Amino acid sequence: MSQNGASKSIEIKNIDIYYGPKLAVKDVSLPIYTNKITAFIGPSGCGKSTVLRSINRMNDLIPGARVEGEILYKGENLYASNIDPVEVRRRIGMVFQKPNPFPKSIYDNVAYGPRLLGVTKKSVLDEIVELSLKQAFIWDEVKGDLKKSGLALSGGQQQRLCIARTLAVEPEIILMDEPCSALDPIATQRIEELMRELVHNYTIVIVTHNMQQATRVSDYTAFYSIRKEGTDAQEKRWGVLVEYNQTQKLFEQPEQSETADYISGRFG
Repeated sequence: MSQNGASKSIEIKNIDIYYGPKLAVKDVSLPIYTNKITAFIGPSGCGKSTVLRSINRMNDLIPGARVEGEILYKGENLYASNIDPVEVRRRIGMVFQKPNPFPKSIYDNVAYGPRLLGVTKKSVLDEIVELSLKQAFIWDEVKGDLKKSGLALSGGQQQRLCIARTLAVEPEIILMDEPCSALDPIATQRIEELMRELVHNYTIVIVTHNMQQATRVSDYTAFYSIRKEGTDAQEKRWGVLVEYNQTQKLFEQPEQSETADYISGRFG
């Protein structure tokens, strides 16, 4: 699997993820390459979002969740005892499935993170807000109305506002958990165009149920699946990484028959 010497932003090494005693994901290892889009695909319940959320320690917010193994960012294990999860989430931002603007103005949504980080000067905040909204391809639509509530925007605009809010704290990596699943095809196209633009400056990881979306936007794709043991009431299920490769290669020449079956629609 030649990766053309691309540098890695993240290296996931042999992680197992548990919710309480329940194993959710077993022994996942993969690199996330810098300034590339990596897509996670697979059937429901295979652990795509669980792995995504482990990258910026969002799973910490779920009682009983724990991660074993290492997730390395710039060579440091993000789960080491001296690492501040809040700082992790600043550097590794997240955009959720359902747009979730704060019940505040467009301006205050974007300025929220910088203010938390101690930026108080209005001219600096103005600059950050404008740049972030421009980067998120929404400035021209809202520049005359920054006092308007973020909740008054359309679904696609709300999602781009949430992306602007993420960009405002200058992350290096952006995680997107099915960012288009609540959007119509036109809004989805805008978000996909935005991702291809943002990847020049950011590393992006996206969870998607839409395989066409993975082929359109991503450089690399990881296919996850489910393993089971036991029967009926005693059955245990957990997610595994089946195959990881450059997107074109994974879709056109999958190495695993399970991958081929999934992308051709024979299961899942």
